[in-house]
Amino acid sequence: MILFTFIKDISKTKLIVLASVFLTVFGNYAFFTNVITVYPVNLSNIPFLFSLTLLVNSVLVVILALVCHGIFTKPLLIIVLIVSSITAYFMDSFNLVIDDVMIQNIFETNLNESIDLISIKLALYFMLIGVVPSILIYRIKTIESSVKSNITSNIKLFSIAMILAILCMVSLGSTYATFFREHKPLRYYSNPLYWIYSTVKYVKTSFTPQITTLKSVGLDAKIPVTDIDRELIIFVLGETARSDRFSLNGYSRQTNPFLEKIDLISFTNFWSCGTSTSVSVPCIFAKIDNGNYNAQKAKNSENLLDILSLSGVNVFWLDNNSDSKGVAIRSSYDDYSTNANNPVCDVECRDEGMLTNLQKKIDSVKKGDIFIILHQMGSHGPAYYKRYPAAFKKFKPTCESNQLQNCSDEEIINTYDNTILYTDYFLSKTIDILKLNDRKFETAMFYVSDHGESLGEGGIYLHGMPNMIAPDAQRHVPAIMWFGENFDGADLGKLKAQRNREFNHENVFHTLLGMMEVETDVYDPALDILHAP
Repeated sequence: MILFTFIKDISKTKLIVLASVFLTVFGNYAFFTNVITVYPVNLSNIPFLFSLTLLVNSVLVVILALVCHGIFTKPLLIIVLIVSSITAYFMDSFNLVIDDVMIQNIFETNLNESIDLISIKLALYFMLIGVVPSILIYRIKTIESSVKSNITSNIKLFSIAMILAILCMVSLGSTYATFFREHKPLRYYSNPLYWIYSTVKYVKTSFTPQITTLKSVGLDAKIPVTDIDRELIIFVLGETARSDRFSLNGYSRQTNPFLEKIDLISFTNFWSCGTSTSVSVPCIFAKIDNGNYNAQKAKNSENLLDILSLSGVNVFWLDNNSDSKGVAIRSSYDDYSTNANNPVCDVECRDEGMLTNLQKKIDSVKKGDIFIILHQMGSHGPAYYKRYPAAFKKFKPTCESNQLQNCSDEEIINTYDNTILYTDYFLSKTIDILKLNDRKFETAMFYVSDHGESLGEGGIYLHGMPNMIAPDAQRHVPAIMWFGENFDGADLGKLKAQRNREFNHENVFHTLLGMMEVETDVYDPALDILHAP
């Protein structure tokens, strides 16, 4: 601060350089920490590490020189500093990557989820890396010049920075060739370079002319007249659950004491479409072509719920999470995240609140099959300690904070395992309701989590990593099926024999169509878990 107090009457190009140096040094702890794991600090690597630091700074100067002109220089630098301070906090604390998907998650996060992320450490990052330097930039008196002179200065700065960046790469060409080819994920941690790139990518996608006509899918969908029995299927859409934390799948702790008493199938080799809710939820309900999920196409196309509704199925979405991510926009939707609908609320509204009036909803449907989605709050982090009632605080000591990096591994694991324990209870209560309806319906429950979670392994927390670098913990998810006494079409012996077979979210679409006995050309029996060869 004292240094900046004595800086007066400087050019705006020098201000750009100062801001760039500040961000390179103080905003890139995660970047250089990850780099050093690959290129340890020793005599042979010091030239490259120094060169890389210079390269990151030069590229940042190039970008800022392109956009910071005249009266816009200070406001843009302040915006970059503020956003970079928050980015630095999440990358340094949780080893997260801020890509375009994460930016989408930020815009789609509700107030309660945002509050869970607030901490004293975040406030310190915000103040020290964002607010304080922003105030200094605002107060520094810059030399005013003509538009022409300003543009000329920026061109000179751009050229010098570009030449310097090129020299860095040319001087250590072979090392940089390996760096860019073999260690591409490292660039995801560069701050603010990668979040700027990701923001541009997100904005470009968001403002691309949208297809106004919704693409119809499965227009031939129908329930055969020979199917005279009514189906009641509940699909439980889990949140942030890991397969390896279910004792049903071999976890040493008993996290499934309720489900272990029930005859069901728990699939041990199930994988998610993405590592975030905003990707995985639409993906689960979309018709995926050749295994390639396209978010934009999915958004502009009808989904599984539309197909079921078209065939005459009564569809209900009950949500105790943020929302359906656009999936249930044309379906019956009830929000249970507040006590307006949810009668089971303490520090937050509980998943089991979705079950309180579920039987009344079932009884109100006098005709046709019923398909119900229960979207859990589940194990959403980082405030795991909020995700279960006090009665489920079995594993202790727990992490009573959203600052996971300040808790021990034992505390984090204990707290997370308690969330799985509560999900186990919730699923068993869901099955209890289905059992009450066995005489009137063919009943079944299918549970799948949207994605997994990192609990500090390798210094990584939470979820949302790009698929190409995401650890298995973020994509290996639990999947459970239960069938009522009268359910026709499930070979339990075969399913149990295939419980270790690899499946993924793409299978859910076809499996649910098969469970509901809907006939349509978009249904592929080879991808239906119940009928796959």
